[in-house]
Amino acid sequence: MRYAVIGCCFAIACVSAVPAQAQVHVDIGINLPGPPQWAVIPGLPVYYAPAAPANVFRYGRQYYAFANGGWYVGPGYNGPWIVVGPPYVPTPLLRVPVRYYHEPPGQWREWRHEEPPRWEHEYGHDWDRQRVGWRGDRDHGERDHHEDHHR
Repeated sequence: MRYAVIGCCFAIACVSAVPAQAQVHVDIGINLPGPPQWAVIPGLPVYYAPAAPANVFRYGRQYYAFANGGWYVGPGYNGPWIVVGPPYVPTPLLRVPVRYYHEPPGQWREWRHEEPPRWEHEYGHDWDRQRVGWRGDRDHGERDHHEDHHR
């Protein structure tokens, strides 16, 4: 009888256990003194903070930051921030032209400021093949040119 009670308690514990999602908040050094003024990025459903000293964007109901070579998402303009893996960055953010990044990485300075960063260089060609369409209208033509160039 004792084993039946122990077994029953164990079964109930296993069934009622809910998998927990671990979310680690990261301090990326963005501490704005107050809500920034937002401006729309032409042609995109993304906003940026022109006067902010950081790469902070608003898309949908989330806030995003690009810092230290990676993307972060949070519920407010100062976070708390959670890392966003390259495959999960929303496509409209990938299309933001270089000129809207206040602190672009060094290699970006040589790139055309009217165009999005060359994410395929940042994340690799496997990522680029999996994110077909992130470039928008330019995607097909550049991909064909890229493939022709390497044949």
